[in-house]
Order: sequence, then C-alpha cells, then structure tokens
Amino acid sequence: MPIERVANFDLPSSMKAVVLKKPTVETPKGLSRYDPISVESVPLPEVAPGHVVVRLYAAALNHRDVFMRQGLYPGIQFNSVCGADGAGLVVAVNPKSPKHSALLGTAVIIPPSVGWDSDPRTPEDITEFRLLGQLPLPGTFAQYIVFNADLVLPIRPSPNASVPLRWSDYAAIPLAGLTAWRAVVTVGRVDKGMKILIPGIGGGVALFAMQFAIAKGAEVVVTSSSPEKIQRAIKLGAKGGVLYTKPTWVKEAQALVPEGYDAVIDGASGSNWTLYQKLLKSGGVLSVYGATAGSTSEVIAPFLWFKHLEIRGVCMGSHREFLEMANFVMDHGIRPVIDTVYNNGFDTIEDAYVKMRDGKQFGKLVVAFGTDEPVGAGSKL
Repeated sequence: MPIERVANFDLPSSMKAVVLKKPTVETPKGLSRYDPISVESVPLPEVAPGHVVVRLYAAALNHRDVFMRQGLYPGIQFNSVCGADGAGLVVAVNPKSPKHSALLGTAVIIPPSVGWDSDPRTPEDITEFRLLGQLPLPGTFAQYIVFNADLVLPIRPSPNASVPLRWSDYAAIPLAGLTAWRAVVTVGRVDKGMKILIPGIGGGVALFAMQFAIAKGAEVVVTSSSPEKIQRAIKLGAKGGVLYTKPTWVKEAQALVPEGYDAVIDGASGSNWTLYQKLLKSGGVLSVYGATAGSTSEVIAPFLWFKHLEIRGVCMGSHREFLEMANFVMDHGIRPVIDTVYNNGFDTIEDAYVKMRDGKQFGKLVVAFGTDEPVGAGSKL
C-alpha cells in the first residue's frame, strides 16, 4: 500500500543525517574524549502503521549531545542519528491509520522521549523510558524523522507572542522545556509569590525554568560566573542575581530573599547542596536536574528534618507533562531564549557542538535544515 503524502512531494528512500561514529582509537570517557560524528546518507526508516514522516526544519542541541561524544552517557549506541529536539512539517502518513491523514501538512513539535505516559512520580516502566537520538529510536539531526503520530504535537501559533515564533523557536522547546517544567511545576510546585533560586543561568533548562517561574508569578534570583549573564537574566524578568565566584555569594543571595527560598532549581550539584540547604526556607524543595559542578554531593542531614526539606531528581518528564509544558508555552507566547541559530545545519553542526562544549552560550543552540521562517497555519514545504 503506498504511503499517503502531501501534494507534489515525493518521499525519498534516503535522507541526510548526523550520525555518532565509533572512534578508531577508543579513549577513556571524560572531557578529553570526543567521539566523531559524520553527516551521512542513511535509509529513511519504514513508515509503520500509526506513524508519520516529519520533514525537520530545525533541531536543537543539549548538553547530552556533547556528553554522548565524551562517553559520559549510559548505553551509548554508535551509528545512532543524533539529536532529541526538533520541529517540522508532517509530509507523509501510513494510510493504514486513516485518522492520521488530517496531520498531513501540519507543523509539529517532536517530543524528546518515549515510554513515560502520565505517572507524576516516575516512568510507568523505567526500562521502556528512552530519549531520542540513541538507537533503537530515531534522532532529530536529520532531514526527516519517522515518529508515532499520536505523540507529535501540532503547533498553535500564539496570539500572545510579541512576534511570531520560528522553526528554531519551536525546535528549542522539547527537552529543555520539559525538564524545566517538571523541575519547576511538578517537583518545585512553584506558584505566585514564591521565591525561587536558579543557579548557573545561561543554559537552556535554567532559562526555561526562569521563564516558567516568572510566568507563574514567582520572583526569581539567579547565579552565574558572568555579570553579563546576570544582567541579561534581569532584563528577562529576574529579580536579581549574584556571582557564585564570590566567596560572599550565599550571604548576598540571603540578603535578596531574607525569608528564604521556596525552591532551588539546580543543574550544578557538586559541593553546592549544603549551601542550598541553608538558603531554603522551611518546607523548601531542591529540584535537581544536572551535575555540571560534580556528580558527588553532600547534605547536612539534620536540615532535612528540622527544615522539612525535599530533594528530588528530575530527568525529563512524562508525555502528559510535555503536553502541559508546550501548551503553556503556546498559550503564554513564551519565546525560548536562543543564543545562536546555525543555518545550513549539516555544514555547521560541528560549530554548534563546539560552542555547546565550551559552555559560553546564553540560551539554546539551534541548527536549521531549511528556511528558518515564522511558523503559521500556512507553513508548507
């Protein structure tokens, strides 16, 4: 049975994609390791019933993409198509699923993971929870992706956006937005009037967390090693910021919020946890999604019970949370903070990886595989 596709579009048998390759000489995992990637022509996967083909117009990088090249990610599968964030246009469907024919020509966001439906605590079956960009799942650094039609999210241009969002904006949302949403809303329970500390502002998750908290009516204080990043965060709505490179940063953070913080949304970990315990008010939550300052942390145990503190880990989120997050973004017209859009993405992908590895960005790094135009009801090939 032939594949149903949009008018005047011939579905190719192969596509261009960024593939993670096994190094010729394997080195120990760590910062000195950097496994190669290759832009290759690979077969277009079979379009099974219940699936659609999405022509990807943009994809975004995450720290995970660099970690995989450094051997610092579990279960790495070489020859995987890289990338977990993407947005594009549905160009073909399997006709055995006629209910999905209405998606033809629709602009969609690709969810970054599968295998977690709606349980607010943890994936229903942790062994089935997987992220895109690692076999057997597809990746988004490609011309096309074949994906479950029931999981792609149609884009609704927001009437509240100051300017129309582009493909690059929608591609920047999935993984960082989902992680930030779970950290802020599900775990942090952030609401109007609360005081929130977000360390290490500048990364995609931290910036989404700040935007979500502010949109919820909370006051946000940030930390950074860069005065410029703090000032940019303040322009985006943060109440204030402190330089964590100063030995007095904890006292300065306390001075900004003397009553204590309701939540810390942390991607640093390392030696900071005992400091966060001091900054949190009674009943506060430490919501942890990363460990850029080190994977080993200590706590002051009595603080946990005398201050009734919670420490919760965050690794992406459920599909229900993804839908909540993406609809919140579209309803409120939230524009992702993007550092750089790399046009001609297959030619510039390595430049994007280098900038991500160096950690100098303020916002998301996005690669465009076509014209990075505003996305609307009239979007087409």
